[in-house]
Amino acid sequence: MNRLTGKSCVVTGGGAGIGAAVAARLAADGAQVAVADIDGDAAERVARQLRDQGSEAFSGQVDVSATAQVEEFVNDAADRFGRLTTIVNNAGVAIPGSVEDISEDDWDRVLAVNLKGVWAGMRYAVPHLRSAGGGSIVNMASAQALVGFPGWAGYAATKGAIVALTQQAAVEYGAEKIRVNCLAPGTIMTPMNEEIFRTAPDPQALIEDWNSAHALHRFGESDEVASAAAFLVSDDSSFVTGTCLRVDGGLSILGPSGRAT
Repeated sequence: MNRLTGKSCVVTGGGAGIGAAVAARLAADGAQVAVADIDGDAAERVARQLRDQGSEAFSGQVDVSATAQVEEFVNDAADRFGRLTTIVNNAGVAIPGSVEDISEDDWDRVLAVNLKGVWAGMRYAVPHLRSAGGGSIVNMASAQALVGFPGWAGYAATKGAIVALTQQAAVEYGAEKIRVNCLAPGTIMTPMNEEIFRTAPDPQALIEDWNSAHALHRFGESDEVASAAAFLVSDDSSFVTGTCLRVDGGLSILGPSGRAT
């Protein structure tokens, strides 16, 4: 299926996990894809795989908390592809800590990457989307934007802010045919979560506990989030904007203390 033929996309945090899956899905659906990641080698591995499969793709090392790097990469993508129609602002960091416990440095870092990075991606993509006659922005929020989880004050704050920022931008740019939506994944089997399980005292018990917090009683896979992202990028969602689409297996309807039976 080539429903994204003619779309040209930037994916931040595209070197692994959800971002890599999004890049692969957009390319498989016919889009041109620019893969950005703070790990430049990882970004290039993803872009090379896409090129090997016949897609037009390139990569760049980008720290999304550095706005000049975001601006340069977005402009480069528009130049290489001839225009830019899409940005998926996926890059993020997960730094734990309660309101009292999180350090100021960690607070500043999680806001700089998760929130400032999304703002920068939108800021520099919007002029290109406007020139293209419209387009789609997809921001990566989280189920933690919708329900409270102990010990994740900074992360939750940024993800909740992304939902609000998405709605604000949708209002500001809707008349220019620029749609802005966000995704709220639940627990997804990403390299970050795999590391948590590897280092847990009882990995199997932790996996079972996390599984039971979802109504579907399992984790999600990166490809499932990528499918939702492709929908929001495509014209199939042409009347969808300002929406936070949950891709969480029912996590947010149970809540962190809930358990599926």
